[in-house]
Amino acid sequence: MNRLKILLPLIATIFTFQLQAQDRAYNTDDVYKDYIRTVRCFTGNSPLNYPILDLGGSVSLSFDDLDGDIKDYSYTLIHCNSDWMPSGLSVMEYIDGFETEEIWNYEYSFNTLVEYTHYELTIPNNNMSFTKSGNYILKVFLDNDEDDVVLTRRFMVVDNQVAVNVDMVIPIAVKKKRTHHEIDFNILHNNLDIRAPRQDVDVIIMKNGRWDTAIRGLKPVFVRGKELIYDYQDKITFPAGREYRYVDLSSTRVRGDFVRELEDDGKMYYMHVIPDRDLTEISHIQEQADINGRYVISNAHENNNALESDYITTFFTYQTDEPFDNGSVYLFGELTDWQIKPEFEMSYIDGGYALKTLLKQGIYNYTYAYVDDETGTVDDTFSDGNWYQTENDYHIFVYYRPFGARYDQLINVTPLKSLW
Repeated sequence: MNRLKILLPLIATIFTFQLQAQDRAYNTDDVYKDYIRTVRCFTGNSPLNYPILDLGGSVSLSFDDLDGDIKDYSYTLIHCNSDWMPSGLSVMEYIDGFETEEIWNYEYSFNTLVEYTHYELTIPNNNMSFTKSGNYILKVFLDNDEDDVVLTRRFMVVDNQVAVNVDMVIPIAVKKKRTHHEIDFNILHNNLDIRAPRQDVDVIIMKNGRWDTAIRGLKPVFVRGKELIYDYQDKITFPAGREYRYVDLSSTRVRGDFVRELEDDGKMYYMHVIPDRDLTEISHIQEQADINGRYVISNAHENNNALESDYITTFFTYQTDEPFDNGSVYLFGELTDWQIKPEFEMSYIDGGYALKTLLKQGIYNYTYAYVDDETGTVDDTFSDGNWYQTENDYHIFVYYRPFGARYDQLINVTPLKSLW
């Protein structure tokens, strides 16, 4: 009996851990090992290309391992519906080739103080390709153990079957006219027989590549022949935000834009970003280096950005006379995977919030987010405000799942820039 009393809590703990592992969806852009940095997922030749590709196109992944050794990394694909939950398809139905494969392409950094191993991967390749449109999770794991996940990245494969006409309009709500963007659009399906559009078609609109603020579940307001009309009043509106703050970390020899101090001790480079402050009362200014919250790896003095760019201990400061009583401040942007992460929480020290983090040489957009301690609400415009002149990237995703189908097809992706 005594042995049973001892074993029961242990069994319960193991069972709970197994359930948590099973429940973890791994359906976001995330990193699960602290030695993995600078994860990029993109199409074409530019890391600034969003990971959206036509069926038959290719997607690339790269990342750095700061341990600087060689590890046995493998990857697989998970097909998802529009809500990023796994679809009802078996692996054999959406992967042509091996279900898992190792990452063979890696190189060591050189001419850097911080040593790392750089890994790259492109899909399709000789061993794996995808056969269906829709949402995909690219999952990288260690030692052939799919439960030992290293990182995940989302990408979208589109099979264009419809056309979308879109307009950026002035919001009808008076209080939003100078602070928000509103979108109207129509879907034309001349070559596709959509019999129940309100049930079979799902539309999502995304701003600046962020799924956390996407507007989901949009259904047509009117149906007119082969046209689906999405002319809502004050529903498809986004806070415009402001052009992102940026800092140029591309040079380890001279101070780049918004770098106040540059040092090195022979083992590490250190850069102090010029302290930031509240801009909500400052008129909107169009920034030339605005890349909508994202970043580009760049080395001002060497040719190989991927392997010769060093890692820099970077100091950020947000100035404010007093700390906020009921919330916390975080560094925020693509450099944080558009997430509120503990390692990017700032501490209040002597007139401002401060953070030290490790970043690879490049040009970075960023902002600050305020998180309410009681509600958990995230406000990523508290320090910048919202200005209708702000340039943002928008994407309209059209998913189609007719009666009897087992997964959501992605039948159109239409990009749009807000230009005023």
